[in-house]
Amino acid sequence: MPEFLYKNKLYYNPVEFAMDRIGGTWKMPILWRLKDKVWRYSELRRNIAHITDKMLTSQLRELEEEGFIHRKVYAVVPPKVEYSITEKGIQCIPVIECNRNYGLSLMEEEGIGED
Repeated sequence: MPEFLYKNKLYYNPVEFAMDRIGGTWKMPILWRLKDKVWRYSELRRNIAHITDKMLTSQLRELEEEGFIHRKVYAVVPPKVEYSITEKGIQCIPVIECNRNYGLSLMEEEGIGED
């Protein structure tokens, strides 16, 4: 496959393109949690260990901009915001599950237990 340009970034293959959308430390864990239910920001923050507010906000924005999640804002005080997965996001779940299973297999080979 020839290289291609998308949003002013040059890509060399479809794997690189996909990983740029859902890769990194935090996007897959966010999508994994949203696969089963709607979450509020504070719930995600408490449930994803070691993620900072700044990083969670940034990753949620990127996932929303790419169409993987939906952000619903309620006109109430205090503000209420809920995040849910979109159809595009649901399409990622089998990929994330494969990565998770592969990671568990590697951990087992190395004698590392799942926390």
